[in-house]
Amino acid sequence: MSRIGKLPVSVPSDIKVTLDGTVITFVKGSTTQVLDTRGNCGVVLEDNTLTFSTNSDQRADRAFWGTYRALASNIVTGLTTGFEKKLEINGVGYRAAVQGDVLNLQLGYSHDINFDIPSGIAMAVEKNVISIKGADKQQVGQIAAVIRSFRPPEPYKGKGVKYSDETILRKAGKTSKK
Repeated sequence: MSRIGKLPVSVPSDIKVTLDGTVITFVKGSTTQVLDTRGNCGVVLEDNTLTFSTNSDQRADRAFWGTYRALASNIVTGLTTGFEKKLEINGVGYRAAVQGDVLNLQLGYSHDINFDIPSGIAMAVEKNVISIKGADKQQVGQIAAVIRSFRPPEPYKGKGVKYSDETILRKAGKTSKK
């Protein structure tokens, strides 16, 4: 049995949830997020609580049971508090700045990198820390990974873009042989 799938998802009163067959729609203000379970698990909505159940005892259905429950929980969390990732920029001359809806990165290349900020995402830069905030956990994580991929941290000096909670294993440099 899925330990995650058994837990009910409590929905706050400010989020409106509608269940239409296999499609669950979450609405808060002007933000709408849709979760399509594609019939892989059963969903029951009563008293602002979503309860998920498995359709059969097959391995795939049991896996989808926990997955869709976790996705619904992430949507509720995203609509109430949101998700945030922080990236640190380390290196001499490495800078970042938000200019309108574009993130401008100077990462030691001969040119600046201009990253268009998607709708629904808020970015802020303080000194060498980039904060990425949004309601969609997958989108926030993907954008953070794309920005990190522009200049991943290198193991000798630690220069590059890294997650704020990431530790870089440093290697010893060259040593002279005597």
